[in-house]
Order: sequence, then structure tokens, then C-alpha cells
Amino acid sequence: MAVVTGAGRGIGRGEARLLAAEGASVVVNDVDRAAAEAVVDEIAAAGGKGLANSDDVSTWSGGSDVVRTAVEDLGGLDVLVNNAGILRDAMSFNMDERAWDAVIAVHLKGHAAPSHAAAAHWRERSKAGEAVSGRIINTSSEAGLFGNAGQLNYSAAKAGIASMTMVLARELTRYGVTANAVVPRARTRMTEDLLRLAEEVQGFDEWHPDNVAPVVAWLATDAAAHITGQVFFVFGGQVHVLSGWTTAGALERDERWTVAELEERAGELFGDRDPGVPPIGIG
Repeated sequence: MAVVTGAGRGIGRGEARLLAAEGASVVVNDVDRAAAEAVVDEIAAAGGKGLANSDDVSTWSGGSDVVRTAVEDLGGLDVLVNNAGILRDAMSFNMDERAWDAVIAVHLKGHAAPSHAAAAHWRERSKAGEAVSGRIINTSSEAGLFGNAGQLNYSAAKAGIASMTMVLARELTRYGVTANAVVPRARTRMTEDLLRLAEEVQGFDEWHPDNVAPVVAWLATDAAAHITGQVFFVFGGQVHVLSGWTTAGALERDERWTVAELEERAGELFGDRDPGVPPIGIG
């Protein structure tokens, strides 16, 4: 039994459909009820089982309700795929509070609320002596890992999701639960205008949102039960496992530095790297 949030369209739709094709009963969550129901109809037409749900997962109650739907109406919860998201792009000096709050709520809280409810459910089952095998699969972004001008709110939320994934992995492994994240590069409603991506492609469409689903479905399997706290970049036929912040340069000594000394030896910290250029994305 699985829950996929933001599954009415795009990446979430592909994830819900593939999970159902692989045998899972899926709660298709989207605040657009009609879109969720359309995906459920597609799942049913393919011989699978789905259930539409329109709870607002950017609230604690909505996150709890979507988990309760899976447990009560489908008979349990094994997989939670957090995917719901919106964009409210603006430069930092032009962004208003509503744009900040909306994106942080849908992305960051919209991952935290269902994860909180699912974690509590699995912990309760584990402490009752049940053998639990739970999966949380989050959706981060290159903007969160490397930053993107005009997306202060979105980048902050997606960075938080990557960090949240590592925290969940550390907290929940004792209860039989893994937590991983995908960083998709794909054509969706949120990116098509930004990237000017055409829908018509000849040959393999590396930008198709359904390219992300196999990685998510794999992470949901028992075969991936030993994988947790990882972040996977997915684009077309590419799958990269990413590493977090690492030391790129260092100065060390057994006493406090002075400002003048740091200024004099700053070049040793950066080597050939330009300190005025933030880290770039994946090539």
C-alpha cells in the first residue's frame, strides 16, 4: 500500500501509475480532486487499484488524514512518496511573504506532515512487535542542492527536504523504515515555461516525467531495504547518487586565526576554484 502526494499530474502521476503496475494499491493524493480521480481511472483501466484523495498535506491534519486513508481504506501503509509542490518565483528583493509561505508550506511542510504521520504509524506498529518494512521517498531538487536565482523560497524548501531525508533515515532505521530522496530533472508544469521544453520529442524523451518513476518504485522494494539516507539525481536514463557537503579546502593550526592571517592565506582554502562562483549543478 502506497501514498503518492501531488500525484494528479507530472512526476507524481507517473510514480503512482508505476507503483500500481508493480502491484501496490495507491492513494493518489492531489488537492485537485478531478486530477487525482483521473489518475485513479488510469490505474483501474490498467488493472490496478487506486484511491483518490484531496487532503491538503501542507497541514499537519492533512498529512495525518492521507496516511489514515491508506491505513483504513487500503488496509495499511508501506510506501510514502512525497511529491507535492508549487512555484512562486521571484528575486529575493521582490518576493513577498505570501510567496515565501506558500512554497515553504507545500514543499517543506508538505513533506514533513505526511512523514510525521507515517513515522508515528510505523513506530507504533514496530513497538507492538510487528515486523515493519516502510519506505519514505522524498522529492528534492537541483535548486535545493545548488541554488537557483529567483527561487529563494523553492531552493530553501528543497534543501530542507534533502536534510529532512537524512534525519528521517537516522531516526527511523530502528523501526524498519528507510528514507531516501530523488532529485528529478524533468518536464512538468512547474518547469516547462522556465526551461522552454517542447512536448514533441523524437526518440527517447529524456525530459519525460515518467523517467523518474522507476527509481522511486525500486526504492520502494524490499530489495532496496538496505538503502537509506541517500539522494538520487534522475534525468532521462541517468541515475546518480549524490554526496552531501564535503571539505573542498582547509586551513588548520592549534591557535586562533587573525583576520590578517586569514586574508593572507585565503588562497589556500580555494586553490584553483573561484570563491565568487557558487557550486554548479550536475552536468
